[in-house]
Amino acid sequence: MKGFAECFSDLPDPRADNALHDLTEILFIALLATLCGATACTDMALFARLKAYLWQDVLVLENGLPSHDTFSRVFRMLDPAAFEKAFQRFMKAFAQGAKIKRPKGVIALDGKALRRGYERGKSHMPPVMVTAWAAQTRMALANVLAPNNNEVDGALQLLELLQLKGCVVTADALHCHRGMAKAIVARGGDYALAVKDNQPALLADAKAAIRAAERKGKASRTTTDAAHGRKEKRKALVAPVKDMAQKHDFPGLKAVARITSKRGKDKTVERYFLMSQAYSPKNVLSIVRSHWTIENGLHWPLDVVLDEDLARNRKDNAPANLAVLRRLALNVARAHPDTTSLRGKLKRAGWNDAFLFELLGHMR
Repeated sequence: MKGFAECFSDLPDPRADNALHDLTEILFIALLATLCGATACTDMALFARLKAYLWQDVLVLENGLPSHDTFSRVFRMLDPAAFEKAFQRFMKAFAQGAKIKRPKGVIALDGKALRRGYERGKSHMPPVMVTAWAAQTRMALANVLAPNNNEVDGALQLLELLQLKGCVVTADALHCHRGMAKAIVARGGDYALAVKDNQPALLADAKAAIRAAERKGKASRTTTDAAHGRKEKRKALVAPVKDMAQKHDFPGLKAVARITSKRGKDKTVERYFLMSQAYSPKNVLSIVRSHWTIENGLHWPLDVVLDEDLARNRKDNAPANLAVLRRLALNVARAHPDTTSLRGKLKRAGWNDAFLFELLGHMR
């Protein structure tokens, strides 16, 4: 609790001065409840009542246990930007305590809609949370609620929170633009950005460079994946480019890559990427595959394990703050060395106090 309090002590309390419950204690209970599978503020209040014996030697709780209205009010009022900064402080301290090395390799950027977190009358535009995902450690590094549901602006804000030296930033075609490339290079990172028809001039020149590389007999790399009951063949080809960066005012652009994939009887799919380094075809295949771990390593557990798609927190800042809390809980659970699935870990934490204490001990 002491380490947790140090990370969240600077978080401004938006409530009135006569608030009955300590903010840090509320957040600590909320995190533990989420680690035990809680998906709503009513769950957190129920968890607090049923597990009250756990707090006797840890929390003060001068005015008793917080109600579900208290949890709801706190998350509605908290400043999401300040809460995210506290999240990063916690993750830095947590990584040191759990002996997790500084992220290197692929950092994937992607947005995820909080599908039921929309305001009344705006079901067609739910809020979008943009996350930076470390593929190597399988951890969420930082999160930003996209301003006005603009994922591009959210991703640029997210980059300002990261140190990218030694990292390769990956993103889908939505984020393939010079502003993104400039921001990544400025923070010491490299990039591999998918390019599609939304950038027709860049795509045309990338295809031309690949055709030229084929005529010259450039070496390619082919892999075959038979996982998940399906067989897929992928082939990568890389072509260095000398003048595309200047021609298109695209900072750091040094190479393009094409990956062709064939799955069963499906049509062959071609994908093109802009890169700040001339990676080998083998590395390109690895980088692109690593990007998609954000889908099965983060987005899928959020929906299947913590029911994020069903979360109906809609008012004020609650959708963004509870989304950050869910990502924090998954980071803590995933860092525990037990090989049980994430769902299994959360169930064990709820059913077995000893295992919950193990998760807490691993947070130090």
